[in-house]
Amino acid sequence: MPAVLAATALLLTAGCSSGGGGGGGSAGAGDGKTPGSTTANSSPSEQSAEKAPPAKGSVKVLRTVATGLNTPWGLAPLPDGGLLVASRDKGTITKVDEKTGKKTELGTVSGVSPAGEGGLLGIALSPDYASDHMVYAYFTSASDNRIVRMLYDAKKPSGEQLGAPDTIFKGIPKGYIHNGGRIAFGPDKMLYAGTGESGDRGLAQDKKSLGGKILRLTPEGEPAPGNPFPDSPVYTYGHRNVQGLAWDSKQRLFASEFGQDTWDELNAIKPGDDYGWPDAEGRSSDSKFHNPIAQWHTDDASPSGIAYAEGSLWMAGLKGQRLWRIPLKGTKASADPQAFLSGAYGRLRTVVSAGGDKLWLTTSNTDGRGNPKSGDDRILELQVK
Repeated sequence: MPAVLAATALLLTAGCSSGGGGGGGSAGAGDGKTPGSTTANSSPSEQSAEKAPPAKGSVKVLRTVATGLNTPWGLAPLPDGGLLVASRDKGTITKVDEKTGKKTELGTVSGVSPAGEGGLLGIALSPDYASDHMVYAYFTSASDNRIVRMLYDAKKPSGEQLGAPDTIFKGIPKGYIHNGGRIAFGPDKMLYAGTGESGDRGLAQDKKSLGGKILRLTPEGEPAPGNPFPDSPVYTYGHRNVQGLAWDSKQRLFASEFGQDTWDELNAIKPGDDYGWPDAEGRSSDSKFHNPIAQWHTDDASPSGIAYAEGSLWMAGLKGQRLWRIPLKGTKASADPQAFLSGAYGRLRTVVSAGGDKLWLTTSNTDGRGNPKSGDDRILELQVK
């Protein structure tokens, strides 16, 4: 049942601070056409001319695709059918047949060292997956958080279909908390990674640290061309723990992140900008920080994955145990966020576009903070508008 949002449960901040840059600004963005920039493809006047979706939407649970999952985290739809699911604590990747729910374990990702919020986290398919069959994964090792890629060979026996991981990027700070973990290839075919500050708050403002950042890399793990800081993978900084990455239909990037005790955030991402942590949590009056387009009390969200569909961003909530709809007009929220599925399926971890008005959604009740008795972890197919 859709939940009606009480005014006291949410403060919405529409729009971003006019200052934005926090010392970085959009330096290095060249001619303003840096892929992934929230301002790359439309001017303010063009954004104002964009049509907003209806203020109120709807969510319909079409079916349960699969059950019996263990700490599902990353989710990657295969182009020829099937869903790859990463288990945070087991360190395995499993293929789920989206029609029958049958689960086939591809194999275990070697080197994963799960503890606390760390383990096998985000997964993504290579932009050239049709020819190279590479699966990328972000995981916590014994010494750091890192990104690897592996060959997926469906012709091999179950349990042996993953090749040895090739580490393309390492040295991201690890901790019992705040390991980030979301990875996604952008419209520019570059690899974006959301990291956490691992509980060491000062790392978020240190542009030389990889913690508390959004990183932008080539598929080989090098700093991507056009990044805002010379020879650096850092795309934006001042983040506490980035958990969701998604692009809208205009190729503008958005990200969700955990707050501490007060405000969770949904941000429009502009390369080189400072998103405030630990000096600001949620909206700030200091113009050097890029303000969120929406913020929530942590009990109502604790956001994880986000996806774009039907003119809105859809944000999964862990502690909030609900799915949020944030209608967009340009890079601003065009109406108050709306909550759905409140408490119906427990903690919600990852939401991914299934094309058109459909979404895939995973629960997260076996992650140590949920209640497995409320139902084992599953994948749902949703219809949204």
